[in-house]
Amino acid sequence: MDFFTIALSLLFAFTLFKAIISLTKSGKNKNLPPGPAPLPIIGSLHKLGDQPHQSLAKLAKIYGPIMSLKLGRITTVVISSSDAAKEVLQKKDLAFSSRHVPDALHAHNQFKFSVVWLPVAPQWRSLRKILNSNIFSGNRLDANQHLRCRKVEELITYCRKSSHSGDAVDIGRAAFRTSLNLLSNTIFSKDLTDPYQDSAKEFKELVGNIMVEAGKPNLVDFFPSLKKIDPQGIRHRMTIHFGKVLELFGGLINERLELKSSQKSDEKNDVLDVCLSISKENPDEIDRTHIERMCLDLFVAGTDTTSSTLEWAMAEVLRNPETLVKAKAELEEVIGKGKILAEADVSNLPYLRCIVKETLRIHPPVPFLIPRKVEMDVEACGYTVPKNSQVFVNVWAIGRDPTLWEDPLSFKPERFMASELDVRGRDFELLPFGAGRRICPGLPLAIRMVPVMLGSLVNSFNWKLDGGIAPKELDMGEKFGITLAKAQSLRAVPSPLV
Repeated sequence: MDFFTIALSLLFAFTLFKAIISLTKSGKNKNLPPGPAPLPIIGSLHKLGDQPHQSLAKLAKIYGPIMSLKLGRITTVVISSSDAAKEVLQKKDLAFSSRHVPDALHAHNQFKFSVVWLPVAPQWRSLRKILNSNIFSGNRLDANQHLRCRKVEELITYCRKSSHSGDAVDIGRAAFRTSLNLLSNTIFSKDLTDPYQDSAKEFKELVGNIMVEAGKPNLVDFFPSLKKIDPQGIRHRMTIHFGKVLELFGGLINERLELKSSQKSDEKNDVLDVCLSISKENPDEIDRTHIERMCLDLFVAGTDTTSSTLEWAMAEVLRNPETLVKAKAELEEVIGKGKILAEADVSNLPYLRCIVKETLRIHPPVPFLIPRKVEMDVEACGYTVPKNSQVFVNVWAIGRDPTLWEDPLSFKPERFMASELDVRGRDFELLPFGAGRRICPGLPLAIRMVPVMLGSLVNSFNWKLDGGIAPKELDMGEKFGITLAKAQSLRAVPSPLV
């Protein structure tokens, strides 16, 4: 018997011993939310499957809107209703504001510097303030409106080339390239990919790999004693992926610092200039490492979620021809056939806004809000959520809850025409961006970009699915990660308007 086999056997025996001890103490954890009876050692891990958001939604129908599971060694509480979400994300927001940090995010110690994973404390508040004031404030977004307009024009120009040649457009990849260059111009004042070519494939795959690795079930997260082994190699692969992205951003920051030191550049007043100025005046508020890690957060989260949402929206519009007809009619009446949308147009396009809301309801970018962690026992919905539990809010399940939504699995933008429900975190039936102090800081940019990109694509061309696929035959399967991507890329052929 070799050393590795002996080590695994000893680890198994140790884990089994701790599991038995834990089970003997479980009676002390009174008033836990209901849930499936755990198996020895693995708990309920076998119930997750490869689509955990769907598996947990099915379990919630049995055990209720707040349930508890033992996933390996970790107690997990799953929230699957709007009322329970409101209690956790609004009424007791502070108690549930800490993050459960997956082992994958220990790569390059990302969790120690990222505004996504830092606890609610002075450093988190400083970084969040910088994001809100210098990237996502109304004034800053208004000032950068010309950048977004130019990027949407470049997207339409790219699609127009395809319409003349009869080639299909990979909608997700085209949207990713647009989002990538928008962010890179906002932060670095330059494109990171050719806006008129089908490029950025490598960066898109890199971001996709990060989201998949971060989202997939990792044995270390359920059995912390396996941390040193990293049995699935997830942290190792994340270290490689993060390293490539950080090397890119580090080079761009070095380039800017060299230009500043040689006095060859004017103040660009972009996000990088602002952050470097703040860092120079007050290094405790943000330093070089924080700037690099903020860029990593923004590019990974911002590009993937925006492009995925646009891809889902286009897929639903092309899969439902009656929706496409209504959208085209509204766009032609309000702004004129064939025109690219301006952001000011969106307020006059209620049906387009409803399409975006319905897309976010049925295809939320993040199926589980980033897991929370409680630092002490907390009372919620009449149950005790024990200290150190991780907490999932299954927004995918809430968006498909038949007690909230009539015919919940059907794509019906009309359901929002007479509804005041919004996505800004006030209505707990619709939580694609979360709520409370941990609400996604990029929400103000997303709700500007997605409708303008979608409306411009719909209004500028006629579209048909690649390969002669009939609308109802379009594959709408999901690929689970931190974000919920379309399993099969949407390819559609644009043609000039008649």
